Amino acid sequence: MSEWVALVVAMAAACAVVLAVVVLRRRTAGVEENVDETPDVIEYITMMIGVVYAIVLGLAIAGVWEARGAAQDDLFREAQSLREVSDRAVVYPAEFRDQVRSDIDAYVTYVVNVEWDYMSENGAITDKGTQLLDKVQNEVASRAPASDLESQTYQPIMDRIGQASDARNQRGQNAGPTMPGVVWFGLIGGAVVTIGMLFALQIRRTPRELILAGCFSVLIAFLLFMIWDFDDPFARSVSVTTQPFVDLFPSLDLKG
Repeated sequence: MSEWVALVVAMAAACAVVLAVVVLRRRTAGVEENVDETPDVIEYITMMIGVVYAIVLGLAIAGVWEARGAAQDDLFREAQSLREVSDRAVVYPAEFRDQVRSDIDAYVTYVVNVEWDYMSENGAITDKGTQLLDKVQNEVASRAPASDLESQTYQPIMDRIGQASDARNQRGQNAGPTMPGVVWFGLIGGAVVTIGMLFALQIRRTPRELILAGCFSVLIAFLLFMIWDFDDPFARSVSVTTQPFVDLFPSLDLKG
């Protein structure tokens, strides 16, 4: 089942549950129940619960969106740093330059074609990818500059490799779900309480009230799904892609 099908099913189920409860509640309500009057305190409490839950939802959405944006920035920084290392290697003799570029290409190809799927499924980066990047760093670090031009280029290249390594580590930390379980407990529990307060308002079976109740439950289900979808920056339908590597290394056979 795709994520979008799951979303539609969840939204339809939330709406159906709310409408079913409303209908059954009206059918089983006693004759003494007055649905035209709702105590003012219940309306006030319902309003406050809605406001508090809206704030919690907004903070959760902002948090997962910020985490996704940070993951995207880290990936671009990693790809851009490696591209600059490959370009700056032009100052080295042909044999060493080709070796450095070959090792960078091997790392990029491995990350895009192999490690990305592993990271999406397991929420972690691989040791082999780290070894491939360390190999590039060790090669440059262990070679003494043979000219003034190489001396001037040495530190910028090492800085770019360090930036790529730091971005890689950040990518590993951002892999997998980022939302703590206690937050999910609050979001789901808050949704149940917020929707449940509809019944405290003694809503009736008029088409207008049933439509509003259904739309409200669908909205809550959609927002929770959106938070869940953004929660894992690398594994779901709106996840960060490998496009920066594909764009900056067009000569490689990379999966789009």
